[in-house]
Amino acid sequence: MRKIAVLVGSLRKESFSRKVAKNVMDLFPSEFETEIIPIGELALYNQDLDDGNKPPESWRNFRNKVKESEAVLFVTPEYNRSVPGVLKNAMDVGSRPMKDSVWKGKPAAVISNSPKNLSGFGANHHLRQSLVFLDMPVVQQPEVYLANVATLLDEDGKINKEDTIQFLQSFVDTFVKLINQNNG
Repeated sequence: MRKIAVLVGSLRKESFSRKVAKNVMDLFPSEFETEIIPIGELALYNQDLDDGNKPPESWRNFRNKVKESEAVLFVTPEYNRSVPGVLKNAMDVGSRPMKDSVWKGKPAAVISNSPKNLSGFGANHHLRQSLVFLDMPVVQQPEVYLANVATLLDEDGKINKEDTIQFLQSFVDTFVKLINQNNG
């Protein structure tokens, strides 16, 4: 089974990002296993803990989960024109020590969303800047910005617009091609 790590940038149990992630996870071909990797319990990154060879257990577990994955899907809201701090912290934890970065070379894809009209454009592009530095090939097109996300979800958290589902399927198909190009 080919593993895809899914990182959700919102900690709320009923977050729009989590609901979108679950919908998109169902769109992957059967040979892929998708898993949301929790990031809310990660201690804030402090290099002293790595330098002293005493990283917290939460860091070790997170790093191992990402290392076991072939690719990473990021689904995030926008906070103050950027990514939520919890997602940035997870990226920092995974990137250190630099020689052991769990991100290097892993294909990535980004979905941003917002309950408003701006659709998380700032978060999406801010996240992409970090992914370039972390040496992660990223799906370029189609870009996914989901505006007014609450209107896309029914009472069960399922996407209720067929054209949105088809668009997200084309996004997943493109991501799978990128994964196959990078991992054979």
